[in-house]
Amino acid sequence: MTHTSIETHTAQKILIIEDEGEMCLVLNILLNDEDFQLEHVKSLNAADIYLAENKPSLIILDNKLPDGYGIDYISYLKKNYPSIKIIMITGYDASAKDVAMENGADIFLEKPFTKQQLFDSIESLLN
Repeated sequence: MTHTSIETHTAQKILIIEDEGEMCLVLNILLNDEDFQLEHVKSLNAADIYLAENKPSLIILDNKLPDGYGIDYISYLKKNYPSIKIIMITGYDASAKDVAMENGADIFLEKPFTKQQLFDSIESLLN
């Protein structure tokens, strides 16, 4: 007897909004072994286009992007996509944490963070 629930299980979609290629690669490597469907965009505009057609469970959002700040995008996301969880990551401005959380980020991770911190954050939001 086979268990069809395993066969029909779909990976949870995670959108990474990050313009640094190295950071995208690191996130991909860290999350590659897990049961996630990872998508990447490099700007807020590209995120808008992606979100018009896809509904990820979680967004990993960098703050400093070529066309704006992730911190300002959080309230837009929460207003238009209230069910999507947001992990804000930044290496530039740890003081952005309070604003990010006030705007609706679920978790704030300061770069550099460990694989365990990232994984624990994702697990706590998706389970």
